[in-house]
Amino acid sequence: MTPPPLGLYIHFPWCVRKCPYCDFNSHPLGGELRDDDYLAVLLDDLGGERERFDDRAVHTVYFGGGTPSLFPAEAFQALLRGVPEATEITLEANPGTVEHGDFRGYRRAGVTRVSLGAQSFDAAQLKRLGRIHSAEETLRAAKAVESAGFDSFNIDLMYGLPGQTVAQALEDLEFAARLEPPHISWYQLTIEPKTAFAQRPPAGLPDDDQATEIEEAGVDFLARHGYGRYEVSAFARDGHQCGHNLNYWRFGDYIGIGAGGHGKLTTPDGEIVRTAKAHQPRLYMRGAPTTANPVDADDLPGEFMMNALRLADGVDRASFEACTGLADATIAGTVAELTDWGLMRADRLALTAHGYRHLDAVVARFLKRGR
Repeated sequence: MTPPPLGLYIHFPWCVRKCPYCDFNSHPLGGELRDDDYLAVLLDDLGGERERFDDRAVHTVYFGGGTPSLFPAEAFQALLRGVPEATEITLEANPGTVEHGDFRGYRRAGVTRVSLGAQSFDAAQLKRLGRIHSAEETLRAAKAVESAGFDSFNIDLMYGLPGQTVAQALEDLEFAARLEPPHISWYQLTIEPKTAFAQRPPAGLPDDDQATEIEEAGVDFLARHGYGRYEVSAFARDGHQCGHNLNYWRFGDYIGIGAGGHGKLTTPDGEIVRTAKAHQPRLYMRGAPTTANPVDADDLPGEFMMNALRLADGVDRASFEACTGLADATIAGTVAELTDWGLMRADRLALTAHGYRHLDAVVARFLKRGR
């Protein structure tokens, strides 16, 4: 089978302070950042991965974290020399931790797209979320990104915050829209296990009905301001969808390097393999081996649908067989059932408006236990 498009994810695991809601592989800096040491290991890791897949072009690169913007522009420039064919290169940046000059340096290094982690523009909410920046710093960062000449940039926002009303959530979106980012990520705060919020949940979190009311008002606001919803939490103006994330949702392949980096790769004989780097930075930097586990065929329908059905327009019906190597008959009965219930569209693997409001329940029908 023809392998799907290939992306590259590079993880930077350090941050200034761990946010209480964060369940990503991020570690507060306990001393001086060892950026040169970490970069050397990343370059070696990237070289090894490229050697294994040197016949496949890398289309997109995503620098995520943690806080990648703690690292100097030269680090990204060095890494991007290993993937000169990539056309979309995204850098996550915390407005309070751009410590290595202005965004022009990142642009010169080859970054084409910046994602600013604003989360909110309300001072009280930023404090509750443990953020180290202010709304004014996000404003300055957004202006700096624009003046640096980036092709696109994103603003990350949360809703469903403690005590947040519909009006307050819309105020965040209004502030963001005034900055005119071509892309806005807007997603609900969730309490994840093993986070500080899981141990000490904040008071005043909205119930399901309140969260739905906020979501519906926000989606309507974004549509009226020219932001089309193309994924559950992703809204963009024409031509500014995030190609790297689209590749995830379309069940594309990706190499993952850096501490805790995950990958998904399709072998020449069609087997799908999940890879993972050592989670702890110290183990990763000591050369701990990469784990690689084939995905069981019984799990593939659920994995595929968990991604594809997040897209507002889903995917073409033929994509399932092309990406998984499984026959359409594997899912045909479940799709027909969900179509009869008005949850899925008949013309493609996509949800109806009603089904989109019940995404998790629909996806569960394709999981091994649900078939």
